[in-house]
Amino acid sequence: MKPLPHKYTAQLSGTSDGYATAAVTGLPELRVAAPADFDGPGDAWSPEHLLMAAVESCLLLTLRSVAKASKLEFESLEVSGEGTLDRKDGATRFTEIILHARLKLAAGADRAKAIRVLEKSEKACPISASLSTPIHLEPEIVFA
Repeated sequence: MKPLPHKYTAQLSGTSDGYATAAVTGLPELRVAAPADFDGPGDAWSPEHLLMAAVESCLLLTLRSVAKASKLEFESLEVSGEGTLDRKDGATRFTEIILHARLKLAAGADRAKAIRVLEKSEKACPISASLSTPIHLEPEIVFA
């Protein structure tokens, strides 16, 4: 890993209605729009979906590092997240995120260690750590 601090940039362009385009140099562009719940078209990435994907992907990428350091080999991780957007303290915000994490291990692996590593990964994820929203991890361990 490169020494901290790291800086990240992104650009967005759009008009007064319709779709916008999110871009990062060297990466494919993303078409973004309001979700259907906010009268958007519902066929493009929304900020809400991007936040959920950021939390989920951060869990996997952090798990890779924590598992390696902990000498825990895993076959795969499937994460489905459910974020609740509601009105709280006068603002519309995510009030809770639940991560359903299905971690697949080789037969005979240590289940208790896997849960500890998964929980440590969720807490160490810099995206989750940057949010004030409570994040609840619901782990499921399966064996090959």
